[in-house]
Amino acid sequence: MTENQIVDQAVSRRKFEREIAQYRQLEDTYRRRGWFLLEATFPSVLVLFAAVKVTPRPLVCAVRLDFTNYDLMPPSVKFVDPSTGSALPMKSLGFQMMRLDGLDDASPETIASLAQQQRLPVQPLLQAHGPDEIPFLCLPGVKEYHDHPAHTGDSWLLHRRSGEGSLHFILEQIWASGINPIQTINYQIQQMSFAGFQINLAALPR
Repeated sequence: MTENQIVDQAVSRRKFEREIAQYRQLEDTYRRRGWFLLEATFPSVLVLFAAVKVTPRPLVCAVRLDFTNYDLMPPSVKFVDPSTGSALPMKSLGFQMMRLDGLDDASPETIASLAQQQRLPVQPLLQAHGPDEIPFLCLPGVKEYHDHPAHTGDSWLLHRRSGEGSLHFILEQIWASGINPIQTINYQIQQMSFAGFQINLAALPR
């Protein structure tokens, strides 16, 4: 029995294997988008993301999803160092995840105009109490979101049958909000090299 596993492990494992099988069916498509599945051993999945719009293509982040007790509970999501597996603090992520806020009905022309004026309202999806804290993905379908005291009124059980919390859904949100908008890398040469991502705000999801 996996540590802290309260659901029948055979049930969680079967649902986990179904998630992985669905990923494998689209793996070529995901790879072209810069998604690389490195590990998939119950209950854990490790995926790397690269920014394919940039040359050379940089590795942006690695994310580990833990499907313990799935799907009575949603997966836990942590951004990790791919070489050690250790969860990264906010200050070490090196990228952002955002979505446009309050522009669901805005036309592409309006969004383009606001982006040009640098006036697009955005909502950060990675939350932490400080730069040294481990951030959580503020998104329904993620365990840390539903466990947070601010979201006690938004139970996972309200989302359980919606598709939120699936492997594809969570990876799609990370890609759309954090990876796909990256279009260039800014280099500043001082005593050492530093690379920072520049994103296209108009490419953020709503």
